[in-house]
Amino acid sequence: MSGLTLGLIGLAITLTLLALRVHIGVTMLIGGTACFLAVNAGDWNALLYTLNNLAYSRLSNYDLAVIPLFVLMGQFATHGGLSRAIFRCAAAFIGHLKGGIGMAAIGACAGFGAICGSSLATSATMSHVALPELRRHNYSGRLATATVAAGGTLGILIPPSVPLIIYAVLTQESIAKLFVAAVIPGILAVLGYMVVLRIMVAREGGHDHELEKASAGERLRATLNVLPVVGVFLVVIVGIYGGWSNPTEAASIGAAACGILAVLQGGMRWEGISKSLLGTAETTAMIFLVLLGADLLNSGLALTQMPNELAEWVKNSGMAPMLVLAAILITYLLLGCVMDSLAMILLTIPIFYPMIMGLDFFGMDATEKSIWFGILALMVVEIGLVTPPLGMNLFIVQRAAGNVPLAETARGVLPFITSDLLRIALLALFPGISLWLLSF
Repeated sequence: MSGLTLGLIGLAITLTLLALRVHIGVTMLIGGTACFLAVNAGDWNALLYTLNNLAYSRLSNYDLAVIPLFVLMGQFATHGGLSRAIFRCAAAFIGHLKGGIGMAAIGACAGFGAICGSSLATSATMSHVALPELRRHNYSGRLATATVAAGGTLGILIPPSVPLIIYAVLTQESIAKLFVAAVIPGILAVLGYMVVLRIMVAREGGHDHELEKASAGERLRATLNVLPVVGVFLVVIVGIYGGWSNPTEAASIGAAACGILAVLQGGMRWEGISKSLLGTAETTAMIFLVLLGADLLNSGLALTQMPNELAEWVKNSGMAPMLVLAAILITYLLLGCVMDSLAMILLTIPIFYPMIMGLDFFGMDATEKSIWFGILALMVVEIGLVTPPLGMNLFIVQRAAGNVPLAETARGVLPFITSDLLRIALLALFPGISLWLLSF
């Protein structure tokens, strides 16, 4: 049996277990084990030797300390009440416009995502902050929940982003460059969502006067309240890209700063600190279990030579590179309906990445191509957070809303998904949009 066949069988086992709702980390451990045993005719020695080295090399990697630090930064932001100051600042500037409260919610999601790095945390936090205001200003249940669910996806697109860190680990790419490359796509996402919301509000009606226009003094006070949050973002992103600190050092500074702000501005007490530390431990343990499973699966697939053979087949098939890219992005869209974002990144990047790197796209070099594909993959994965039946943002916001059916929220996010697809097409056809800031 050829290596390609063995690899496909291992991948099929993994996908079957995922469909049966087995945990993604355990699923990939089983899939990797199946590949090793198939290639080595049932001999466990190679598998045990690999497991022995994988666990140590992964858990002793200093660079991966950035993951729990960014998670802790997000936990402090979530439990420290920093989201309210961000929402009030956005509302002070655009809340008086038609659809302004909804736009402020989207802007607040982007601002909170800049210090959080998690879509689920962004959706959960902003649901409690923005949903009551949206309903108080006559937004329908469908429009209110869809706005927060879509805005929550900005949590992983606006850097710092945990999925981007995972992508960097898998591809040996620069975290700093990926963060900077995500800035313009993130801004485009915010503007696109605001345009969609404005159109939806105009069709729905009833939002002619949202808030009284804030005075210059009120805007100044709102801005001063969020300046520390902006400072944290700039220290982390500019510090990493400017070479003043490595990602781990920047994440340490960001986590400490968010903790101090949460205590001083948000009033976080020992209970909040305890929840933040426990949440960080649970999330980090889950991520590292998934990483270990991905390491074993990737090693097993590499042993079968399936990724290389597929990449070589695609390269020699004569298919247009953009057609291959379109097929990969469509696959991500389909997987997003039944799989979470972290699982998609870990499961597919080892297979799709060699295909992309073996093709020529607009004459880009390897680094540019790697970063460009990472941003595209992240944006498509982002859509999976709001597509049924497993769009986690939909469940989180619907649970917070209480009286809005899940189907209504799912229908409400369709226009936002349209905006996502247009943005993905734009960045796929014009890579310079996401790579432009890297030239500075």
